[in-house]
Amino acid sequence: MLSSNSNNVTEIWLLGFQNFQNVKIYFFLLLLLIYCVTICGNLLIILVVSYSRSLHSPMYFFLTQLSFSDILLSSTIVPLMLHVVLYDGSFVSFIGCLLQFCIFAASESLESLFLTLMSYDRYQAICHPLHYSSVMNLTFCIRSVLLCWVMTFVAILDISVSISYLRFCGPNTIDHYFCDFDPLLELSCSDTFFVKVEDILLGIPFAVLPLIVIVMSYVYIILTILKIPSVTGRQKTFSTCSSHLAVVSLYYGSIVTIYLFPNTGNVKKILSMLYTVVTPLLNPIIYSRDVSLALWKSKP
Repeated sequence: MLSSNSNNVTEIWLLGFQNFQNVKIYFFLLLLLIYCVTICGNLLIILVVSYSRSLHSPMYFFLTQLSFSDILLSSTIVPLMLHVVLYDGSFVSFIGCLLQFCIFAASESLESLFLTLMSYDRYQAICHPLHYSSVMNLTFCIRSVLLCWVMTFVAILDISVSISYLRFCGPNTIDHYFCDFDPLLELSCSDTFFVKVEDILLGIPFAVLPLIVIVMSYVYIILTILKIPSVTGRQKTFSTCSSHLAVVSLYYGSIVTIYLFPNTGNVKKILSMLYTVVTPLLNPIIYSRDVSLALWKSKP
């Protein structure tokens, strides 16, 4: 898609964390530990749900998809980040940089959509328990997940084609540890207005609308829970949503934090780690409690 005679930039230098040289070995080891725990934790969630019949339900099916997107995100960002930290920066090909951004954007979009499906699952289970089995059947789950993947693929293909038509004639340095959207566009010597508008428009179905659906789902869930007469019943019902609510708060909270703090220096880099490194690590840890309880209750 990229024309070599219209782009002088063939490699991009990622600066990484220039002020962390004194502690880079410790930082490297910490990131390596986080990456290993992230991959193992999410793989464990996928394997346990896949092989345990008691976990073959819509909620845990969507959880496996969330874990897969976390593995995709972490494996896209952290390995290159480790190289950047260890060598105080790293070169990456322009094609590789664009590919990293596309996979990063796809995994973030998928996470948002899967969290929305999980909130809809909780809404049906609590607000319409009698119709839950008929609505949240296997066909619906598979079709909804496939739709998420197709929507994400089409959106990322669209934005990547738009970026590929831009001219990149220098400089070739990004003050970040991965190829994010804004730093990448700052290297272009073309007019990026329409690409930025396209990115904002794509944010509506992949960020704004999912958040609205999640909020509305929990409004109805809370109203339904408040109608339960016993305190024990209300606590038991709400506990089925606590893990999902924690993951949603972590995901959207980290994204909102990025826009609230100054977009300069190491501040953005550290805050970006919330959704590129920390979130994929904490998601399986948060849901491990639900998985363990479900397995314990299934024992004869």
